[in-house]
Amino acid sequence: MSLFLLFQTDNWKSKASRVFFGAFDSRNKAIDFAKYHDLYSHNSEVIVVEVQLNHFGEI
Repeated sequence: MSLFLLFQTDNWKSKASRVFFGAFDSRNKAIDFAKYHDLYSHNSEVIVVEVQLNHFGEI
């Protein structure tokens, strides 16, 4: 199962400037949430990161 994490960051997309806004079950829902709450602007970017749940393996 995949989760999509929504972050807002600065124009340079540095990890230090990321602000977490939620976890969603689809990429489209995350993007719709960002548009509805006006997270897109000329000073910021939106990043959606896909993560796998219950995915175990050897390193």
